[in-house]
Amino acid sequence: MKNITTAFLIASLTLSAGLASAKAQGFDHRHSAFTTILKSHVKNNKVDYSGLKKNPGALDNYLNTLAAVPEAKFDTWGKDERMAFLINLYNATTLKLVVDHYPVKSIKNIGGVFKSPWKLKVVHVFGKKHSLDDIEHEQLRKKYKDARIHFAVNCASIGCPSLRAEAFQASQLSRQLDEQGRAFLADRTKNRIDVSSKTLYLSQIFDWFKGDFKNQAGSVENFIATYASAEDAKQIKRGGFSVKYMDYDWNLNQQ
Repeated sequence: MKNITTAFLIASLTLSAGLASAKAQGFDHRHSAFTTILKSHVKNNKVDYSGLKKNPGALDNYLNTLAAVPEAKFDTWGKDERMAFLINLYNATTLKLVVDHYPVKSIKNIGGVFKSPWKLKVVHVFGKKHSLDDIEHEQLRKKYKDARIHFAVNCASIGCPSLRAEAFQASQLSRQLDEQGRAFLADRTKNRIDVSSKTLYLSQIFDWFKGDFKNQAGSVENFIATYASAEDAKQIKRGGFSVKYMDYDWNLNQQ
């Protein structure tokens, strides 16, 4: 009898631990399918759209997995899990949008003269059709107020922060967003800190969403200092820098 009781207790504890682990893992493990897609088709910050177009099944299946999540379930998740889900949804849908129209020179050529690609109802989630703008502005920006989002969502263009070759995950989200920020600021084709002339040459993203960066750090300059080298950050914080915004390259980020 004692052995049976002990065995039952061990089994109960094992089951409880398994359930706790599954609950902690949440939806994160489902994003591994997107990581596989990205690792196969993103090289040197460029996307193999041709390869994706030939074999779209994995991307379609991943998007179907996201679309099947009930909004009531989504609402029970923690902040980082919701943010990771929406960022991955945005990026995967953008890939799908380009693939469906490939070959195309720029994502801006999709949608026609009177409707931008970001306003097309191409996002399937919570039983409804949404636009990419809905996901970025009404969901991510409005609800979570984290300016690092701009380093994570990808607009399929060379001027955009690079598409990360792995899915975002709740358990790693803050680290991933910081890495995206550092990589974007370190890319001198998109951002450059000229200490000698006290000029910040910045991507237009910092102009378009200036309010987001100001709300988070007090000013665009302060935000830049967060991701600059220690010496550059020291110079920026002393003040006196002017800001010039660089031309944005809308050409497709294709291999």
